[in-house]
Amino acid sequence: MEPITRNEIPLKIKKKCGDIVKISFPKQGCTSDVAFIETKEIDYVLKRAKGNQYRSWLEKEIEALEMLEKTSLPTPKVYEKVVQQELNQCWLLMERLKGISLGEVLNTAVEKEQKEKLLFQYGKILKTIHLTPCPKEWQQANNIWLDDMLDNAMINLTHYQVDGSPSLLQKLKQNKPAFYPQRLIHGDFTVDNVLISDGKISGVIDWSGGAYGDPRYDVALAIRPKPFAFQTEEDRIHFFAGYGERLLNKMEYTYFAEGLYEFF
Repeated sequence: MEPITRNEIPLKIKKKCGDIVKISFPKQGCTSDVAFIETKEIDYVLKRAKGNQYRSWLEKEIEALEMLEKTSLPTPKVYEKVVQQELNQCWLLMERLKGISLGEVLNTAVEKEQKEKLLFQYGKILKTIHLTPCPKEWQQANNIWLDDMLDNAMINLTHYQVDGSPSLLQKLKQNKPAFYPQRLIHGDFTVDNVLISDGKISGVIDWSGGAYGDPRYDVALAIRPKPFAFQTEEDRIHFFAGYGERLLNKMEYTYFAEGLYEFF
């Protein structure tokens, strides 16, 4: 990923921002270029994605955020979007929510009690997502989410660099877990995509995987071990206390977190 320069920013977005005081660059992800834009009135997040795969992911995120504005979920507001067909890239200008990622918070020397409260909130907000009515546009597709994901896994395996292998994908197709009722899901629910401000959850970001899908996938990704979290059963206990139930078993966790996720 590379820094966004002022000259590259589309005119439509510049007009929306008005007078830009400062542009800074947070830690960059692997799928888009990100910039923080400060103006005298409001702060924005600007994302740019290039190429077929990453551009399509950002377009999906824009679609998801626009749909979710109708809900009470703490998602950023979309201010402007620009698709540059000739450059095969997409831009998103959105609200900058307060806070830093839960991952950043947990990676500091937080006290045991504070960590427990944060993990409880982390589980609780995921349950809130899963209980939020899914946009009708996603439900009307009437597709089985897991079947679509396996099809997309094959596309990604064929056309892009992924961690999964042909043998793993074949195994996933042959050993699908029992069907679970589909709900609104985030699709990439990790400690990096939940924001914390003043000890409380202030936002959930990066919605390109939002869908009418299997909530077990979200839960599995949520509790994947990190150097600073979910190394112990105790952390999972606090997460599931917030979530309200132990949604998946060990086999299902392995299928989603160590199997399907390897292709995305």
